[in-house]
Amino acid sequence: MTRYDVTTWPVGDAAEDIGEVINSIIADVKQHQDVSDHRDGGKPGAVISIPPGDYRLRTQVLIDVSFLRIEGSGHGFTSSSIRFNVPEDQWPDLHELWPGGSRILVDIAADAGGDPSTGAAFLVKRTGSPRISSVEFSNFCIDGLHFVADGSGLHPENTYVNGKTGIYVASANDSFRFTGMGFVYLEHALTVYNADALSIHDNFIAESGSCIELRGWGQASKVTDNLIGAGPAGHSIYAENHGGLLITANNVFPRGASSVHLRSVTRSSVTNNRLHSFYPGMLILEDNASENLIASNHLLRDREPWAPFLDVDNGRDDLFGLLVIDGSNNSVIGNHFSEVVDSAKLRPRGATPVIVRLSSGTGNYLASNHMVALDARATSGDSAFDAQVDALLTTAATQPLDVVTVLVEEGSTANTVLDSGTTAQTILDAAANAFRPTPTIG
Repeated sequence: MTRYDVTTWPVGDAAEDIGEVINSIIADVKQHQDVSDHRDGGKPGAVISIPPGDYRLRTQVLIDVSFLRIEGSGHGFTSSSIRFNVPEDQWPDLHELWPGGSRILVDIAADAGGDPSTGAAFLVKRTGSPRISSVEFSNFCIDGLHFVADGSGLHPENTYVNGKTGIYVASANDSFRFTGMGFVYLEHALTVYNADALSIHDNFIAESGSCIELRGWGQASKVTDNLIGAGPAGHSIYAENHGGLLITANNVFPRGASSVHLRSVTRSSVTNNRLHSFYPGMLILEDNASENLIASNHLLRDREPWAPFLDVDNGRDDLFGLLVIDGSNNSVIGNHFSEVVDSAKLRPRGATPVIVRLSSGTGNYLASNHMVALDARATSGDSAFDAQVDALLTTAATQPLDVVTVLVEEGSTANTVLDSGTTAQTILDAAANAFRPTPTIG
């Protein structure tokens, strides 16, 4: 057998513990595909199907076989955050209360802030050679159910911590695919170590502490066409020690500590993304991240309009910068930056916000970036949807906002800055860097 249905498998009850069922199926796959070379084949792998429905997971799934596809019939995402911030006396009038589709309810013991692999619904781990390959997750929902109190004073359902992880890939891997998935209310949604030719495409990963974390090292992977929204202490898209990474056409929601954070990433591309943040530090290149292309992105920084999160931030002030670069020979070309904030609420008080900050490195090239800065009086509301849409559609401002479009610190030299701010808006040593200001009118 190479195709399995969790609802008809004779071992366990998928509704009560889908983890036990899937582990039993994987054991069956290994029992029937135990020859590594039979007629130029021997281990074709299998498909595990999850029909629409709610499936509690009490036992962690361990995946240690290649060529395995776990597929559902709908990513099932709906906003748990909105529901938990609606007064309980209004819940009976809501059309639905929980995410749906092919939905896995992560109900395993986990410690908030603990080892992400311990609280993972799916753990992918195998030693030996070759690397585990071609494992696919497609078209189902992984729901962490609830967040827990963390001592911050926030409502427990707004903390983004519960110790639960959706999928944790611990071993070196090749050609993994995550497509059409839904992740919600997990402290860590998707964590992948040591990836080669990884594809994370067309997923809905939101209302999770951290969404996509590419750790260890990796090459030739892509994060494309996803809808992403992390918490204020977590990562929306994070990658370390990667080369040849493609981050394209993602729509990143505003509450994550950063939109894209690249550490020691080289020769990679961040292009054609819509990035939105309520805080500085939207796009960070650190620890000698070099020879990367940052092009044709739209970056919007404004203020939180939803009442439950008005006093929450990521700990960075407005001098930090929206785009921060510690690295060399990066290209920042043709991006649109919108800084739409209330000048009375800048930190530190009276600060001139920084949009692009080159903190260290040499040979960076910035050209034809458009910077829009508006001093807007922020409004707030109790409805997440209405408040956010109103904020996005409001373009009226009391006056332009003074900003530093590009700040080149002393530790960064031999950079080229072209048409990315007027002379008055740019701070750099013209003797140590090449500079052509954006022309002014009049």
